Amino acid sequence: HDVLEAAGTKWNFLPFKPGLVGGHCIGVDPYYLAQKAQENGYHPEIILAGRRLNDGMGNYVASEIVKCMIKKNIPVNGSKVLILGITFKENCPDVRNTKAVDLVKALKDFGANITIHDPWANEKEVNLEYGLKSSKSLPNEKFDAIVLTVSHNKFRELDVLSLKEENAIIYDVKNFLDNSIIDGRL
Repeated sequence: HDVLEAAGTKWNFLPFKPGLVGGHCIGVDPYYLAQKAQENGYHPEIILAGRRLNDGMGNYVASEIVKCMIKKNIPVNGSKVLILGITFKENCPDVRNTKAVDLVKALKDFGANITIHDPWANEKEVNLEYGLKSSKSLPNEKFDAIVLTVSHNKFRELDVLSLKEENAIIYDVKNFLDNSIIDGRL
């Protein structure tokens, strides 16, 4: 993020940031381009390498969260994890091709109990598309880990500290939260 900030001093810099990149344009369209390239005898290594990296981000972030939990002696299996955001981008209700579901699946594979809160996502659509329960309402409980995956403006107003157990971790995928309260970030 420091490198992105420094690069941002250049007049024509485009601030592409790391994260769980979903949607259609970046998440799906490169596969069409790669297929056409291969049909014409060209192997688009960079495009495919980028897709492999992006497709593995959910598992990577889950492993980073688990490492943070282990360092604080928080048992992962049976833990309560709050996911803040399930849409594919901020301030938008679109859940198509969201990579947040990859993170949820990976954390479930570690034995975590997941609660998803997203003020923008349509709860029925999340359930229909991914078989996951999402809520527009903030749960009234404490969590062992809180993971911000989408930087919705509404999350600026959220008192994240009030949602955590005493020894909980806060992981910020989007570099959105105050650095003084987080235990890890992408």
